Amino acid sequence: MLNTLSYISDIITYMKIPLIVGLLLSITAAMLGVVLVLKQYSMIGDGLSHVGFGATAVALAIGTEPLYISLPIVVVAAYILIRLGENKKTHTDAAIGLISSSALAIGFLAGNLSDGFSSDINSYMFGSITTATITELGYIVPISLTIIILFLFTYNRIFAVTFDENFAKASGMNTRLYNMIFALSTAIIVVIGIKVMGTLLISSLIIFPALTSMRLFNNFKKVVVSSIIISILSFLIAFLLFSRYSSAASIVLVNLTFFIIAAIYSFIMKKLGKK
Repeated sequence: MLNTLSYISDIITYMKIPLIVGLLLSITAAMLGVVLVLKQYSMIGDGLSHVGFGATAVALAIGTEPLYISLPIVVVAAYILIRLGENKKTHTDAAIGLISSSALAIGFLAGNLSDGFSSDINSYMFGSITTATITELGYIVPISLTIIILFLFTYNRIFAVTFDENFAKASGMNTRLYNMIFALSTAIIVVIGIKVMGTLLISSLIIFPALTSMRLFNNFKKVVVSSIIISILSFLIAFLLFSRYSSAASIVLVNLTFFIIAAIYSFIMKKLGKK
């Protein structure tokens, strides 16, 4: 017990930056994820992570800073996918599959045509949160805080756009503007998340906490708060107890565990007629 506490204390002492980075990304991804899932845009987060990986691989292959290439490409992809989602005649899931698979193929091809897949590309794919630097913290803090503050101050409008976009339009809201701002926020978090957490993890952080919370609550505010708490707990448990293993895999598996527990609880409550 004492050894475990000492181990956790050492991690907190010597890995403050990765800890703060992970917590901020967990919070923002969970907040954005609730709206994405409720608007049935959850696969957009996954699609954007694949686009981000492809763009990152190309940037590494040509020797350019990944953010310079991946950010504009992912923002454009987010805009395209949101617009497709607004068109009821378009098969959005098929479009996401097309874009994400194409991006992955381009990324792998770029890696193979250069010097092959380096450790850099592997880290972008599978995550390296424990190596987050003060430079990354420098831009993650203001971006995350900006998204969190905007979410809190526009909560009522986000609620309206999420649950009844037609009513929001009739009330005079520029719903397309809110959708674009939301898409831009998601794109930025995805790109930053890929850089410090990896492609596989950032898409899971967007989807898992929201799905878990929806098994527990039917109230939007409670789902948002619960999603944030679950995301934070999942990250802390994985980071503090399993950091010696794959950070991305550990965090995903802890999230999966919470989801399974919530699903079982929801099933039992329904059988008992209490939900």
